[in-house]
Amino acid sequence: MNAPDLNLLIALDALLAEASVAGAARRLGLSASAMSRTLSRLRAVTGDPLLVRAGRSMVLTPRAEAMREGAQRTLFEALVLLRPSPAGVDLSTLDRTFVLRTNDGFIEAFGPTLIVAAAKCAPHVRLRFVARAEKSAKALREGQVDLEIGVLGEMGPEIRIQALFRDRFVGVVRPGHPLSALSGVGVSDYLAHAHVVASRRGHTAGPVDEALAELGLERNIAAVVPGFPAALAVAQASDLVGLIPASFLIHQPAAAYCMFELPVKVRGITLSQMWHPRAEADPAHRWLRQFVLEVCRQHAPAPQQ
Repeated sequence: MNAPDLNLLIALDALLAEASVAGAARRLGLSASAMSRTLSRLRAVTGDPLLVRAGRSMVLTPRAEAMREGAQRTLFEALVLLRPSPAGVDLSTLDRTFVLRTNDGFIEAFGPTLIVAAAKCAPHVRLRFVARAEKSAKALREGQVDLEIGVLGEMGPEIRIQALFRDRFVGVVRPGHPLSALSGVGVSDYLAHAHVVASRRGHTAGPVDEALAELGLERNIAAVVPGFPAALAVAQASDLVGLIPASFLIHQPAAAYCMFELPVKVRGITLSQMWHPRAEADPAHRWLRQFVLEVCRQHAPAPQQ
């Protein structure tokens, strides 16, 4: 049978998705030279250059652009065909790596519990957490991740979404901070101190500032850091007041911080899990979704009374 090497389909999908030999090599764990040789084979098989030089970068040819969606769809259909029967999944023998794309706060809050619980019920399953740098469905569409976890963004109409739990923002200060001695923090107490906020994009204003603005008030933001772990660390080591989700404190030592409810009404946030419809009927993926849902709802902080 004079059939092409179907392993080339995996390389083709990576090259078309990355539009880069180096990027495709990283994605598949190959050397750049091995990926270049594979590109040469693909060019011979397809009769098209696929990737051509444009200045310092590479661009897809018109045929490569037209092939991109079909190559991705064909690859996923092939992978589904080669997986076990959808009748069920044996967790004792399930051997899969699931990629969960989320932020540092979720990983610190729920990562340890998810990893330990997965090891108990599915000992050959591996959870790989990757950073969620932006709200985009690209990684789900291209099959780079199995689940996207976070606050819902613009993900596209086809993406499946399930709410995991409701979270709320709380204030945190170091032990011994003047606010730690108060039984309830009022607005004037809150505004008497400088603040540290977390923002990946470096924004200083957020829901708390909107609530304060409605009262004609403004807080003093002395520092902006890229994530909640850094915001908590700064608050613990200074007199700045931190603002973090209550869920982030699940595994933090109680003696290392003092938490208080915010003195202004701030809307809560909903953490959701998102996946591509191609994984809807996959029994292993169904187990993963139910597993994440149960762990999160069991360990999420109780809503504010």
